[in-house]
Amino acid sequence: MRHGNDYRKLGRTSSHRKALLKNLSIALIKYEKIETGLFKSKELQSFIEKLITQAKAGDSNAHRQVFAKLQDKIATKKLILEIAPRYTQRNGGYTSIHRTALRRGDAAPMAIIEFVK
Repeated sequence: MRHGNDYRKLGRTSSHRKALLKNLSIALIKYEKIETGLFKSKELQSFIEKLITQAKAGDSNAHRQVFAKLQDKIATKKLILEIAPRYTQRNGGYTSIHRTALRRGDAAPMAIIEFVK
């Protein structure tokens, strides 16, 4: 049974999973819309929404906290200065996931994750 298991392991070690979420987050911040596997996008949604909530403060401490998770100066700057200010009046729900087709090679469900306008 899956009682008390809070996250998807995605078939990876903890360090690989952390790197995957970091890289997907950077790509989402850079392009504001990406297509990936459905379960990866659901994990990414939880990860990026916590980052946006931290970034909404906009102070130097928020900058440090976001950079500690992303390890990318350009993505951190864009998240704090451009993306997070859009959602100052919003309490969560910063991203949306739309299912797309099944992947041709292995029939895995694919999804597009993007920031809410």
